[in-house]
Parts: sequence; structure tokens; C-alpha cells
Amino acid sequence: MSEAHETGTTPSDDATVFDADAAAPGIRWRRWLIGAVLIGGAIVAAVLASRDEGPAAESAGHAHGAAAGTGSAQPVMLDAAAARRIGVTFASVERSPLAQEVRSTGQVTYDETRVRTVSLKFDGWVDRLYVDFTGRFVSAGESLLATYSPMLVSAERELVLAQALVRDVAGADSATVEGAQRLHQSARERLLNWDVPADEVERVERSGAVPKVLVIRAPYSGVVLDKYVLEGQRIMAGDPLYRIADLSKVWVEGEVFERDVSMVSIGQSVEIEMDARPGESQVGRIVFLQPTVNPETRTMRMRVELDNRAGHLRPGMYATVRIRSTSSRPVLHVPRSAVLSTGRRDLVFVQRADGVLEPRDVVRGISTDTRAEIRSGLQVGETVVASATFLVDAESNLGSALGGMAGMPGMAISTPPVGSTSAPKASKADSTAAPTKHDH
Repeated sequence: MSEAHETGTTPSDDATVFDADAAAPGIRWRRWLIGAVLIGGAIVAAVLASRDEGPAAESAGHAHGAAAGTGSAQPVMLDAAAARRIGVTFASVERSPLAQEVRSTGQVTYDETRVRTVSLKFDGWVDRLYVDFTGRFVSAGESLLATYSPMLVSAERELVLAQALVRDVAGADSATVEGAQRLHQSARERLLNWDVPADEVERVERSGAVPKVLVIRAPYSGVVLDKYVLEGQRIMAGDPLYRIADLSKVWVEGEVFERDVSMVSIGQSVEIEMDARPGESQVGRIVFLQPTVNPETRTMRMRVELDNRAGHLRPGMYATVRIRSTSSRPVLHVPRSAVLSTGRRDLVFVQRADGVLEPRDVVRGISTDTRAEIRSGLQVGETVVASATFLVDAESNLGSALGGMAGMPGMAISTPPVGSTSAPKASKADSTAAPTKHDH
């Protein structure tokens, strides 16, 4: 028996198996290709199907967004009872010069032109202190301290000797007399140049006695701001002993924002209110304006002078500065509460002849505490809503929102008249009974 019969296979069978194994990669490739074609066709079909629904859905979405996002105000009709209930009041558009007010905070400080330092022009020692603490009020001519100075004693003795020499040479020749008089005058002028009081110099000349100490007196009335000496201390010429401030006039220093600089000027009268004396005000005068603007705060410093003979104002107190300025030209203005600012526009509600409150865009100018300038959008004599403007705007936007929802699917609602209590009629689509669900 041959090998073919022994194995049970034939040459044709072997060839068929070989051919199938060789063809397997091609079959797999065709399967991948067919799957890719099917997936691509599904994607194309989905895109084509969405084209029919896209414009309608997009237009519906845009319409809904426009209705919900505009928030445009609509005319409002309020009867007298509804207006009283929400507190609506009315005012007329006026045309006149508008008084502006700039308000600033300030602080009371010393008048620098009324602050002096007490010092000596000769060396010495403090023999006794009569004013020995700060904050004390001193009157002009009051004793501050007594000082002992060998330099001063020597100069006074020279004055006494020069005066005696003048008496001794009274009968001598003219040249000798003139020389003695020059010595006397020189000794006298030295003491006066050291700020020794003239009456003290005359007393030394009359008595011929030289005192041990000299009493230093206050140059003028004021409050002792600083005391730099102690009893027994040595002092040098030029050392500060006291610093005294005359508080009969004080300054209030404040700052004005850069946008308000044009409203202030030197010599302008301002009103000052003190936190320490509520309910009271005082009129002052601007005496100084800083020539530069602070680059960090964008403010300019100003100085106001106030009379303080009553002594009520003390340095360090806080104050409110009110600067009033009236524009020279007449302008249109309404109550400030009549203008509703949304951040993007300014809105007022104008009362028409039929009583309807019509929203109107305006351009606002300067403002005060109570009035606002209107540069365009209104005319003299028109009536506007002066209070509860926000509530009127809310009522107006509510009507606008209801009107915008009417075009939405299932929202066929008409805006009801303001003040109407009847419910809106259902549309034909809404009155249709809901379809009955079937169980499958």
C-alpha cells in the first residue's frame, strides 16, 4: 500500500488546507474595510439628519436667549392705588444752575505761622523752671524759666562800667566823651541783640546792680507743645527750650480728589463740621492748595483756616469739609433717585399724558447729594418717577420677560394688563388633552 493510502490523505486535500491558510489575511482585511465603511455611513447619516433639525433648534434657542437676556424695560401702567402701595412719587424736570458739593475729611492741626521756639542767644544754666510740663497754656509775658549765664553777667557789668565812664569824662574834651559814649552804646546794644528785654537793660543802668539770673518770658500767648529742658540743665546758645503754639487760629488739612480739583480755589469759603461737636458747623476759608497731586491716591492737599478764639478746636480732631460750588450755566436736572443705573446705561421712567410710565435712556452729567444733571433724553417740564424707581423697573422687566416667553414651545402666554387680576387664557395647544400612555 502506498504512503498516500497509509496516511489517509490525498495530495488535493493538502493543497486545499494550504490555500485556506494562505487566504486568511485577505479575509480579515476585507472584514475591517467593511466595518469602517458601515461606521462612516452611520456618521454621515447622523450629520444629514441633524441638518434638518439644527436651524429650527438654533433659532428657537436664539429666540429664547434673546427673550431672557435682553431685559429691556417695557412701558408700565400703574393706577393711583398701586403707585401709593409701592411708594411711587413724581417730580418735574427742572432747568437751573446746579449747586455741587465736594465732601472731604480733614484733621485739625496747628497754624504753622503761629508756632514759635523759645531759645537763648547765650550759654548758661537753667536756674529755675516756672513752666515745667507740656500742654500748659501760657500768656504773653509769663515767666518760663530763670537762667544763669556768666556771659550775660559779664556783659551787664561792662554796661555798668561804660555808663560810669560816661559820667566820669563828662567834663573832658569832646573826643574822650564821644569814645565813652560809644563804649556805652556798644555794651547796651550787645544785651539788646541777645534779646535781653529793654526794661531789664534800663533797670541795670538805673541801679548799677548786676542780677545773677535773667527771667525768660513767653513771647506770646499759646499752648506749650514741647518742653526740652530740665531744672539745673546746661543750655547752649540756640538750643530749643520750648515750642509754643498760638491756637487762636488753626488749620484743617484735607484732600480733594483729582476730578474735583476744578471746584476748589484759594479764598473759597467752606463749611466745617467737627466729629467732636455734632450738629455744629463753622465757616472757614481755603488758604492753601498743594501745587502737586499725589500719584498714589490721586488727591490734592488743601488747607482751611478757622477761627478758634473759643478754644473748641483742638489739633488732632477729625473734621468733615463741605465745599459747595454753583455752576454758572443752567442745566437740566432731576432728583438723583429718579435715575436708575444698570451699569451699562442710565434709565428714567417718564409719565406720559395717558398715565403710562415709559422707560427712557438718558445721559447723566454731574451729581449732587439730591440732584442729577441730565445732558440728553429729557425735556423741561416732563414728569418722571422720583422714588421707587427700582420697583417700577422690576414691574417693567416682568412684563418684558412674559412677552419674550410667548414664543417658546408650550409658553403661548400673553402679557396681562398691569393691575388685572384675571388669569391669562390658555392657548389652543395648552387646552389639548395630554396623550394617553399605552402599556406595551
